[in-house]
Amino acid sequence: MKIIMLGAPGAGKGTQAKQIAAKYEIPHISTGDIFRANIKEGTELGKKAKAFMDKGELVPDELTCDLVVDRISKPDAAKGYVLDGFPRTIPQAEALTKALEERGEKIDYAINVEVPDENIVHRMGGRRACIGCGATYHVEFNAPKVEDVCDTCGGELVLRDDDKPETVQKRLSVYHAQTQPLIDYYKKANVLVEVDGTQDINVVFQDIVKILGA
Repeated sequence: MKIIMLGAPGAGKGTQAKQIAAKYEIPHISTGDIFRANIKEGTELGKKAKAFMDKGELVPDELTCDLVVDRISKPDAAKGYVLDGFPRTIPQAEALTKALEERGEKIDYAINVEVPDENIVHRMGGRRACIGCGATYHVEFNAPKVEDVCDTCGGELVLRDDDKPETVQKRLSVYHAQTQPLIDYYKKANVLVEVDGTQDINVVFQDIVKILGA
């Protein structure tokens, strides 16, 4: 079962990807993890990616796709995988389709976790992170016992810059411009399925399981 997770930042696709991976015993593959692993291991692809990242540049689509294909070729991905954070753009999606076709494979499901922008701004604006140990909370859904104080280490809880409404709005604009076309791309390929991400995390997961099969 080869799955791609789609959804705006803060829609909860990472959480769902982890749960899918655990239930179906397939790896949860995020591009960030792949970059870090290859750089740490000093692989040829890792060195190339690091050269771009050190300059503060985005890793080119072709190289990113090579890293992903290298990862999905590993034995633990033989039964399938959940891709989280890739592809982000149409060129990446086309490169992935081509690479999979060469292996006689294709994506089975592109799951779009659908959450309206205003919900995401509200949801992310309620997040709080501990400056001491990095634990995360939410003022509504996972509040600390004492306001703005970490349950674990007693550190101060803050609203991170990337969770501030104006930053979230910017990230959503980039998402809609770049990633929204992917929804149409996978719809045309007849593999797109959509779930309502405004529901409770467990309900969203149950909806996904209904689609994928027990």
